[in-house]
Amino acid sequence: MLAALDAAGIERAVACPVKPRSYQLAEANDAVAEAVAEADGRLVGVARVDPLQGGDACRELERSLVELGLRGLLLHPWEETFRISDRRVDPVVEVARGHDVPVIVAAGYPWLSEALQVGELARRFPDVTFVATNGIQLNISGLGQVDAELALAAAPNLRLQTAGVYREDFIEGVVRRFGAERVLYASAYPLLDPRLEVRRVQWAAFSDEEAAALLGGNARAVFRV
Repeated sequence: MLAALDAAGIERAVACPVKPRSYQLAEANDAVAEAVAEADGRLVGVARVDPLQGGDACRELERSLVELGLRGLLLHPWEETFRISDRRVDPVVEVARGHDVPVIVAAGYPWLSEALQVGELARRFPDVTFVATNGIQLNISGLGQVDAELALAAAPNLRLQTAGVYREDFIEGVVRRFGAERVLYASAYPLLDPRLEVRRVQWAAFSDEEAAALLGGNARAVFRV
């Protein structure tokens, strides 16, 4: 990861746990915390839990934030198989709110984390910052774009990431309508190449100030770097 950052000229990254073969997310949280400790300040780590595990998920998130020093929560409805708008998600978000950390949602997945579902959760917790991956949609066209804009309009605390959003005009439209502070550059490495993902922002029609916000300023604010 650090080599990929160097190749793309990126100073710092947010590191998220992948789902281990054991399905024990605590192992992945430990691995991220170890990587952060060894990265000399270049990585900011977030924790991952499965809200369907109820109290165990809340305790693991508490451990990850307090003992491991991680700085946010990742929810992955597709890989853990839950609806992001399900009320069973609320307890872990309450823990994140109690520690004043952001919640990243793996978004855009059919039936589980589509834009309006993510927006519904964000509206329930207006004092929590939510960051949706994939531009809150995987299709990047048609009604998906409309739903993304409806979700952003209804939840001022909702942000989106640029990773994989091949339509620069969509990103430009979000910035024009809602402001540059609502969009964060992301690479989705190692699934995608950070060098190309940076170009998605650089190729779009932004002012220097807007581009600087998308490429780092907004993430520094959200994760308090």
